[in-house]
Amino acid sequence: MSSIAGAPELRTKALPGITGQKIKGYVALTKPRIIELLLITTVPTMFVAAKHLPSFALICYTLLGGTLAAGGANAMNMIYDRDIDALMDRTKQRPLVTGIITPQSATIFAVCLEVAAFFELWRAVNLLSAVLAISATAFYVLVYTMWLKRSTTQNIVIGGAAGAVPVLVGWSSVTNHVGVAPFILFAIVFFWTPPHFWALAVRYREDYQRANIPMLPAVAEIDSVVTQIIWYTVALDLLALVFGVVAPYKGPEEIAYLVIAAILGAGFLQRSWSLRSDPSPKNAMRLFTFSITYLTVLFVAMGTLGVIQHP
Repeated sequence: MSSIAGAPELRTKALPGITGQKIKGYVALTKPRIIELLLITTVPTMFVAAKHLPSFALICYTLLGGTLAAGGANAMNMIYDRDIDALMDRTKQRPLVTGIITPQSATIFAVCLEVAAFFELWRAVNLLSAVLAISATAFYVLVYTMWLKRSTTQNIVIGGAAGAVPVLVGWSSVTNHVGVAPFILFAIVFFWTPPHFWALAVRYREDYQRANIPMLPAVAEIDSVVTQIIWYTVALDLLALVFGVVAPYKGPEEIAYLVIAAILGAGFLQRSWSLRSDPSPKNAMRLFTFSITYLTVLFVAMGTLGVIQHP
């Protein structure tokens, strides 16, 4: 575990007599809000891939496995990053920093979640979905957390691939294979991640500077950051439109999807462009908030239209 010079001593001894707090601590280790975003992309993908409503049981099994895998990955991320979490205002209340959960307990918890995720997906869904989910964890922890995050400004660009894998899991859960359409969905989430996260990093750039993490907004001029946000947004908008062409939509449903994708894309691009004239943390957070709305509405629309197309 690497350390940062000057980091405050971490209180790793668990606090006694706080069962309720420990439960909350274990939940916090999984980063529930991040898991929500992953699941938002998974279910609509299942609807499109199935060309009808998948069984309720399959949806539940897939979501359970995805939640366990993502929760374990997030816990491993917190274990490795507890030194820099102690230096950042945004993360200094995380359970491994405050001492509510010990690193040893967190490690056991994370490993158990990953093992449970693999076997649950394998037995209840299929082997391909299980392998994809665990591969995303391995990439997130080994490639992003332990290597890229502390070494390059491209950390979130490359590391964002882990967050794009749930669409492949969702697709494979109902088809037991992947193809062109799911990989375009993968690319959509992949290109969505940098403008989404860089907007947040603009707000917390001093945190990343304090922890010596080379997140792009912490080390580059804001004009350069905004330029890259705009280019990634343009690529994202084009990919969203391409999906409307390759997806199994026909007639009115295809037109409806393309219109929705175009409107959302224009909104995302307008908010990204606004950072040129107003690169304030407040405006950056407006973009961050809209990016979540964008992803949610886009995937809900594609899933809804997929069911309408093939009732």
